Amino acid sequence: MTTFDELVTSRKRWIDEVLKPWCLSANRKDLMRAAMDWGDIAGRVDEEATLWTWAWSRFPELVHEGLSGVNETLPVKVTLKSGESLTGFPDARESKNGQLVLVASEAETKSYGPFLIDDIADVERLGAFDE
Repeated sequence: MTTFDELVTSRKRWIDEVLKPWCLSANRKDLMRAAMDWGDIAGRVDEEATLWTWAWSRFPELVHEGLSGVNETLPVKVTLKSGESLTGFPDARESKNGQLVLVASEAETKSYGPFLIDDIADVERLGAFDE
């Protein structure tokens, strides 16, 4: 590697081929450890926009391309590894550090969770709340 352009290309490749895939599969304990040193690992980037968004991307229904954090716009059905299922809107403000919080409906303040990312088996996006 002799040029700046080669360095940039190498860094981007490492992020796309190593760092982002690692976030997609790492357990919450390792994600929390990475968050403490995220500036050293990933550079000057917001961990919410990278680490946690990439981690939540293992459940594509929870993220929206180009936006950081979980997507609050549509309700989801979350199935935990225990078999329990809950339906609600993801709460981006409360869903931090690999923990998902659901709000019962747009009109209600009742919430469910937090549910650890490691405990979630599946997420299904619903078209309307009553599905």
